[in-house]
Amino acid sequence: MGSLDSLLNQQRVVCRLHAISKKRVLELAAQHIAEVEESLEVGQVYAGLLERERLGSTALGTGVAVPHCRVEGLDKPLGCLITLASPIDYDAPDGGAVDLLFVLLVPPEAAQEHLDLLAEVAGRFSDAAYCEALRKASSAAGLLQSAVTAKAA
Repeated sequence: MGSLDSLLNQQRVVCRLHAISKKRVLELAAQHIAEVEESLEVGQVYAGLLERERLGSTALGTGVAVPHCRVEGLDKPLGCLITLASPIDYDAPDGGAVDLLFVLLVPPEAAQEHLDLLAEVAGRFSDAAYCEALRKASSAAGLLQSAVTAKAA
């Protein structure tokens, strides 16, 4: 599962973010990504994530969501891993709150890669032990370490 690991770096990991709603967490995620990725604009990322959510919730269940969209001007896929300080309502299929998010942004022309990465993310985050290791992290460095070293089944 090396390709998923390559989407993350220390700057795109946020541990225990404070957010009270789905819209707010998407806004904060967009702000964070745009701060570390100079080629992206907050409004562009936020609008793309909101537009995708309007099609249907990107929550997978068991406290996990994978907001994703295609973004003009992006030359390769990138990810941002976020844990929340408190779970939020995310219109999840199981009715549960979300506290673990993996934001995935891909170039517009990367349709198949987008699908492949979504499948990889869903597979990794379907492992309860993997998710628990992420939830236990108390710092961004610890979260990144857990994300790339914990073994999904």
